[in-house]
Amino acid sequence: MKKGLEIFRDTMGIPHVDAENLTDLYWGNGYVHAKDRGMQMLLMRILGQGRVSEILDSSDASLQIDLFFRRMNWSGNVKDPLAELNQEKKEYLQSYCDGANDVFTKKLPWEFKLLGYKFEKWTLEDSIMITRMVGYLTLAQSQAEIERLLVELVQGDVSEEKLHELFPGILGGLDIDLIKKVKMNERIVPSSVLWNNAAPRMMASNNWVISGNKTASGKPIMANDPHLEVNRLPNVWCEISLKSQNRYIMGGTMPGFPGVLSGRGTDVAWGVTAGFVDSCDSWIEQCKDGKYFREEENKWLKFTERKEIIKRKKKKDFEAVIYENEHGVLDGNPYEEAYYLATRWAPSESGSAAVNAIMEMWNVKSVEEGMDTMGKIETGWSFVFADKEGDIGFQMSGHVPKRRDGISGFVPLAGWKKENDWQGFHSHKELPRLKNPEKGFFATTNNNLNEYGSASPINMPMGAYRSDRIGHLLEQGDHFTVADMQKMHFDVYSLQAEYYMEILKPLLPDTPQGRILAEWDLKYDEESQGAYLFEQFYKRLYLEVFGENGFGQTVTNYMQEETSVFIDFYDNFDKVLLSEQSVWFGDKSRAEIYKQTAAKALNVEIKKWKDVQGFIMTHLIFGKKLPKFLGFDRGPIIGIGGRATIHQGQIYRSGDRDTSFLPSFRTVTDMGKDEYFCVLAGGPSDRRFSKWYCSDLDNWVSGEYKLMSPDSNQEKTSF
Repeated sequence: MKKGLEIFRDTMGIPHVDAENLTDLYWGNGYVHAKDRGMQMLLMRILGQGRVSEILDSSDASLQIDLFFRRMNWSGNVKDPLAELNQEKKEYLQSYCDGANDVFTKKLPWEFKLLGYKFEKWTLEDSIMITRMVGYLTLAQSQAEIERLLVELVQGDVSEEKLHELFPGILGGLDIDLIKKVKMNERIVPSSVLWNNAAPRMMASNNWVISGNKTASGKPIMANDPHLEVNRLPNVWCEISLKSQNRYIMGGTMPGFPGVLSGRGTDVAWGVTAGFVDSCDSWIEQCKDGKYFREEENKWLKFTERKEIIKRKKKKDFEAVIYENEHGVLDGNPYEEAYYLATRWAPSESGSAAVNAIMEMWNVKSVEEGMDTMGKIETGWSFVFADKEGDIGFQMSGHVPKRRDGISGFVPLAGWKKENDWQGFHSHKELPRLKNPEKGFFATTNNNLNEYGSASPINMPMGAYRSDRIGHLLEQGDHFTVADMQKMHFDVYSLQAEYYMEILKPLLPDTPQGRILAEWDLKYDEESQGAYLFEQFYKRLYLEVFGENGFGQTVTNYMQEETSVFIDFYDNFDKVLLSEQSVWFGDKSRAEIYKQTAAKALNVEIKKWKDVQGFIMTHLIFGKKLPKFLGFDRGPIIGIGGRATIHQGQIYRSGDRDTSFLPSFRTVTDMGKDEYFCVLAGGPSDRRFSKWYCSDLDNWVSGEYKLMSPDSNQEKTSF
């Protein structure tokens, strides 16, 4: 161990790094990640490099995963981002890698020894790649899916009137005839097998800040609970406390990447949610003979061809040719004459901003500085901030393209027309942001926040139900404490259900099921029968409206059972289903549809919410492959809450695997004290036989929070 560097655990198992300087501090950060989450780090790198077939297994499913990541090319094109880092930040990043490699070269995770894996050093490029993976897998993948769904709906002859009602205000430039010509190779139905390995599905979250005018301490309070996939072990997050020369940062980190993404520093606290920023666009390219057409030059131009060789265990290598132009990666073979989609994700062209910002938070002393620092991150997030001086704020980040007037980026446009190209990128000060709101608090829940910026980066947000519920609770009181915020994390009242039940209640059948639903308290707790029955109605309503009058029953069933489309973007569908009149209703009234749907949907066995909300937390490599008594998998665990409750509790299937949106990491901090309260769905370590493998799981279920403190005099255990 380096002189002047101390690494230890507190009594709850949280790693602490105390260093004389920042170079050594980041060395310790890398050391901790490799020691506690080495398996997770290496798996994510293998995935991002597109080497699952080479190292893990050579199934056809693995080949499809590798092809996806090779197309994205996150492990390539990192030299320029690294060149943008100043010498100091590059030194810190290298020190992080050195700390990780100190662990890996001495002891590789035993799972990789079983696989016959030959260790390769962790590099600066690997950490840059991780930032891209985290940014894309949180939102851009789902945004790309919903944009491709639009193409499928057009090609399925869903009327333009229905499309405009389902996607209001974002269909500028829609050319039905042109979109019908597109040859689709990647479709929502059937789904990709992308999520069968280590990549987590990451999406929803809550965060909020409260002014000291509304707290008992007189100082701001910040709360955060990222709703990510929790049915995998280890957790996506790992906690850490970093301290040097009387300054500290503590909170949640992502293994493979230095610094704290959501946490508390000496002067400032910040929490993060997915911003639902649309920075992923598609263009329609007219192709033939390996070329694409450009109208302005009246020329056919040749695609750049990138050859990727995918090695496969005990199988012949697979060679893929990926075609690219200024609009990104082509979904097709341009030597076969057709119209294809080319897709470009703006953050993939940068990469150092996240590294720079997260490290720079070490020096940030105010909300204003925090907004300007984190706002420059290339991927799309919504940050809230609080500082010791009493300020609170909100800032959205993201490399957001400027598009011509009337164009949102949701609709694929003709690639041969220059007017459809991006016209630069918005500054973070044009994105939604706000400091010291008059109401004394601010919450983000993946909802539409465009009103707070001069740019409008959001096309397809989640609903505002959670944000409205948080706002309602905060408006009702004052003198809030950390304990009050912890209680709010477990709130399972659904405003969405409230709106539906106002319409449905007088239409319910006079049956035991109908009476239970009529008397429901609108809460998704474990014992609730009403929550179960309402979900039966809600699911059937999708089939009655969208299945009968648009998508078809088979496709609607598939989208409900095997994709995240209705999970992520329910707000657009709710706007139709809650409307008094809609073209989607056909020749029926809303009341007729609700009444008929209730009669069909509620003719079921009465169950409690807990009967359908159980899940198993499965090990990243050995999940469901080993006997339960060995303890790699844990559960069953009951997920309380629903899609529209503060405590989100969505358990579903996507890409042929079970997944979930639940609060993976809950945190609260009051700026009046150097304290950070947190609880993790799992534990600090990915080592099954470590006492810290799932040491926090019972606390997470019961709502018991740990106290993380930078106090050097606290009780310590060896790391």
